Amino acid sequence: MATEQKKSKYKFGLVGKDISYSFSRGYFAEKFKIEKLPHTYENFDLQSIEELIPIIKSTSNLKGLNVTIPFKEAVIPLLDGLNKKANAIGAVNTIKITDENKLIGYNTDYYGFKNSLVPHLKNHHEKALILGTGGASKAIAHALKKLKIKFSYVSRSEKKGVKFIYSDLSNEIIRAHQIIINCTPIGTFPNIESCLDIPYEGITDKHILYDLIYNPAETKFLQYGKSKGASIINGAKMLKLQAEKSWEIWNKS
Repeated sequence: MATEQKKSKYKFGLVGKDISYSFSRGYFAEKFKIEKLPHTYENFDLQSIEELIPIIKSTSNLKGLNVTIPFKEAVIPLLDGLNKKANAIGAVNTIKITDENKLIGYNTDYYGFKNSLVPHLKNHHEKALILGTGGASKAIAHALKKLKIKFSYVSRSEKKGVKFIYSDLSNEIIRAHQIIINCTPIGTFPNIESCLDIPYEGITDKHILYDLIYNPAETKFLQYGKSKGASIINGAKMLKLQAEKSWEIWNKS
């Protein structure tokens, strides 16, 4: 399949809402240029996930899609199947379109997050807070589970599976959870002055603050962590890893 894709011109793309800033389009355009591949990658900016199937049917030579906020969970009912990991996670960020025009969902966010976090882990990183409960947070939770790191969800409102709402958080809770991951879009360009309201005074140089946002490279969330001596990680490495994993899936026969 990989050889066939080099010979033929195929289309790939990103499904999301308000995605003009997208990392993926630029990343794959550069990849195709460097590797002298004839393919194209475009954004499919949707207001509703119901718009997706007509787009797929009307776009010739479409072989694969990435899926971003807010459709990682909403896209699942439209698919013909899920691979084992995507099914376990309950969220999809990669769709492979088979030769039979079947839509199969995968999750490469898990792979990207896990492999970008591991180099920063130390023995004292035993507990994590996941800020946000959307589709991205599910892949993060799955990765932490595999790494045997205990985690708790933080949300704006009380719901099943959520241990803390933001107003519950104290310096003591922050100090007890030495990995804090922002899975919300708060702080994304152009709203770079926005920031989650948590007790940053509890952050120490033993913490890792991880923001899935990559634009800007240092969100306010990460800047606050940096000022406290914490290790900080943005979403760029995760995105590169998950993009390459998506490419591998699309090319697998």
